[in-house]
Amino acid sequence: MNSELSNNNSNPESNHYQLNFVTSLGADAMFLLQPQKGERILDLCCGNGNLTAQIAAAGAIPTGIDLSEDMIKRAKGNYPDLNIHVADATQYRTDTHFDAVFSNAAIHWIKDAPAVASSIWLALRDGGRFVAEFAASGNIAVITNAIKQELQAHGYEWEGRNPWYFPTIGEYTSLLEQTGFRVMFAQHFDKLSPLKGDGGIRRWLDGFNDHFFHDVSSTDKASIYNAIEDRVKPQLEQDGQWLIDTSRMRIIAIKI
Repeated sequence: MNSELSNNNSNPESNHYQLNFVTSLGADAMFLLQPQKGERILDLCCGNGNLTAQIAAAGAIPTGIDLSEDMIKRAKGNYPDLNIHVADATQYRTDTHFDAVFSNAAIHWIKDAPAVASSIWLALRDGGRFVAEFAASGNIAVITNAIKQELQAHGYEWEGRNPWYFPTIGEYTSLLEQTGFRVMFAQHFDKLSPLKGDGGIRRWLDGFNDHFFHDVSSTDKASIYNAIEDRVKPQLEQDGQWLIDTSRMRIIAIKI
């Protein structure tokens, strides 16, 4: 879970909801990582530390970093014995070379992708692996297209509101190759994921209020929410269950 999500989310209930959602997505990424006893593993943008703790439970020696002081404080509170600290993934440098760098649901929050790829490459030993899962091209396109259309219909500019970096598989694997990686595995897939709890799509919109609706009046917001819900309902609501149209990328790359 990346720090910027928590930093920009002013609704504690929505923040807790998103943390649970992101952590639940990490199971498959952990399977790809296959942490081994004694391995030194960097958990890049570790968030609340849940996956860092799983790496430690496998017998590996994790280090967790995240830009958010709040998230690191939470992670240390949950896992006081883990090596977790505040650091910027775009500028991270260390004298320790890791056997693996792991990242779940974070890369898409950092727009300076070349800087992150360079930090990862420099952190790895020769032959070390980078394993990640993150949102990719097409992620939540149904929702964001509806947000864009309704904001513009109500007189609000769209430029500057989208906080994400959603690369195609070609864009990202090319970046890794240019950085000095050999890409061993790359998968880009779409999945409709259920939105749990009450509130449906409106709760999701509230969770990203500071990005999309920070300058929208309360009257306009109510109208925009209604219009967005009407637009996306045919595609994202099934038998009373709201879904989110996720598109994910999984990567395994080796430092050469």
